[in-house]
Amino acid sequence: MIKSLVFDFGDVFLTLDKSATQKNLQKFGITEFTKDMLVKNQAYEMGLISTQDIIEYYTTHFPQISQLDFIHAWNSILIDFPPHKLDFIKTLAQEKSFQLILLSNTNHLHIEWVKENIEIYNEFKNCFDAFYLSHEIELRKPSEAIFKYVLTNHDLKPEETLFIDDTLEHIKAASQLGIKTWHLQAGKEDVVDLFKIKRDLLF
Repeated sequence: MIKSLVFDFGDVFLTLDKSATQKNLQKFGITEFTKDMLVKNQAYEMGLISTQDIIEYYTTHFPQISQLDFIHAWNSILIDFPPHKLDFIKTLAQEKSFQLILLSNTNHLHIEWVKENIEIYNEFKNCFDAFYLSHEIELRKPSEAIFKYVLTNHDLKPEETLFIDDTLEHIKAASQLGIKTWHLQAGKEDVVDLFKIKRDLLF
């Protein structure tokens, strides 16, 4: 029986347009993310470099893009937060049937945008027993270490833990540790249907 629910944030609760950042950067001649860019992006997502570092990296390599243009492009992936998903997690929090944990690969610029533009963010965050953002804990999915970090911190048994994420690579990593999973198909499935889709696993 499942005792703890571990949720991803983007495209599980927060609606994303995952192609938007690259589309917007293309306007400034950044046609693809090179290996070096991906390394920098991941370092930023793990909080290993600062916001100013990532901005200076891009504006130095591509002087045609201003700081403001970069920030706009970087945050364009973030769309909105459907209110019915807040109602869902609030109900779960009130029922107290499960321990609720959020585990998200999120960088500082993105979470600052969320705080400024998603009015229900604090109410959402307060629904969780633990709220882990990659740039704050210096770990990111799909590393084994981040899942072990959550399991250890909360003394969780993998077989009693359900992890919900829209990224298959993350799901596979969690599954290898014995964690139960739901690979949510963003745009086709809704997290609020958890008890319809995974009922047999939950109870």
